[in-house]
Amino acid sequence: MPGLVRRMSAQDPQLTRAVLARRRLVRLAPLVAAAAALLWRAFVPLTAPAQWGLALPDARTLTLYGWIGVGSALGGMARFWLAGVAARLAGESFPWGTIAINIVGSFVIGFFATLTGPDGRLFVSSTARQFVMVGICGGFTTFSSFSLQTLNLAKDGELVQAAENVGGSVVLCLAAVWAGHAVATSLNLAR
Repeated sequence: MPGLVRRMSAQDPQLTRAVLARRRLVRLAPLVAAAAALLWRAFVPLTAPAQWGLALPDARTLTLYGWIGVGSALGGMARFWLAGVAARLAGESFPWGTIAINIVGSFVIGFFATLTGPDGRLFVSSTARQFVMVGICGGFTTFSSFSLQTLNLAKDGELVQAAENVGGSVVLCLAAVWAGHAVATSLNLAR
């Protein structure tokens, strides 16, 4: 490896610094993890009350986090795809993709929450509900993107478009969540 570093340094000194920094980081990572574990053990006893939310998670909780993470990844990929489709169809001068994503996500969460709720037609586990509503819908909907795009429209002097983005997103998403709820309620009643 020393020969490799010497050859790279002759070609690109920036690359050499990056390689050396990465090696230092790799050596430090186990130390940082051990220090974090020691601090955790020092400040949070293993028998910490559950209401504190500080106890080490059990296997069931870790599994739930895993499912939510998978759902978030799927939702994020679906968001990326739909935003690309909207940009190709409607252009990128107005955030139509973000509005469409928020409307679809609002409909899905309203529909699924009602259909699988206590009075719902479909029984699913709480893990499945969290997988869809927290994971997929959380990864799919984009209110953080919505906020940034609205701010950028306002900063660019496009105040009317910024107001339309806010009004359209809020009104249409509320309408979509209501529609999802209404459709699932009618399905629940049609037993």
